[in-house]
Amino acid sequence: MAKSIEQLMELIDVIPDEPAKVGEFILPELMAVASAHEVRNDDIVFAGTGLPMVGIMTANYTTAPKAMLIYESGVCDGKTMHVPMSVCDHRAANQCSTIGGLVDTFGFFLQSGFVTLGFLGGASIDKYGGVNVTSIGDYYKPNHRFTGSGGNGDIGTMAKRVVYIILQEKRRFLERNDYTTTPGWWCWDFKTNEWKPKREVWKNTPFAECGPAAVVTNMGVYRFDDKGEIYLESFFPGVTVEQVKENCGFDLNVKNVKGETPTPTYKELFVLREFVDPELIFLPQKMEYPKEIQAIIDKG
Repeated sequence: MAKSIEQLMELIDVIPDEPAKVGEFILPELMAVASAHEVRNDDIVFAGTGLPMVGIMTANYTTAPKAMLIYESGVCDGKTMHVPMSVCDHRAANQCSTIGGLVDTFGFFLQSGFVTLGFLGGASIDKYGGVNVTSIGDYYKPNHRFTGSGGNGDIGTMAKRVVYIILQEKRRFLERNDYTTTPGWWCWDFKTNEWKPKREVWKNTPFAECGPAAVVTNMGVYRFDDKGEIYLESFFPGVTVEQVKENCGFDLNVKNVKGETPTPTYKELFVLREFVDPELIFLPQKMEYPKEIQAIIDKG
């Protein structure tokens, strides 16, 4: 028999907070939980559509209940029960503190420096965290043109920390992007016509220290060193460091690898499946729970 939302809420504290075994979760669930671990309890988060929304909502139910979520559509501090289909879905406004518009979210929260974490995606990323969501090939005669920046360029350069969720392929992990929509830790200096560290080019601006903090892919989790270059921190179960390097278009730094990325806990998977995305809007399928976990759910 289907359980009410109140009954499911009571089960959150009953489900074991133990790591799930490989085969008991799917890759998008691992990516969503890995991104959720980037959220701090005092964060003000600006999230884009897709897995970024899934990640922040999972964090709200688990490790970061006080983190405040902002959508570019104008919704501030919504308490959405299930993940919206997009940032413009009316469900995003459930129990929100305010509903405004782009001027409020970008002009006030973001440009005033209140946003501490941005959650974004991208078509490709370079070794310094610069992201392309504009075009492949020559800008004026592209091989492929994407939908464009949207809020990517703003959020990616003005949020104090930025986490990107990107599928990893050699053509997506590049030394330099064909087009840089959102600068990373190195950016183009139009005064000298050369690439320079962002902290140097943006010196004495409020956003010189803002930029990418982590990248979550379908192969692992990445961070950035003091030079602003990306490095592998952990690799997903079933993936080797060699496979990760093969899917990079540059010589990836793997000297700081800590090991395998921790698997989601049963509690995190329960929250993800029953509360965040039970309609499978962004998750492709719903896995069965192990017998002992299902028994706890049925008993509750």
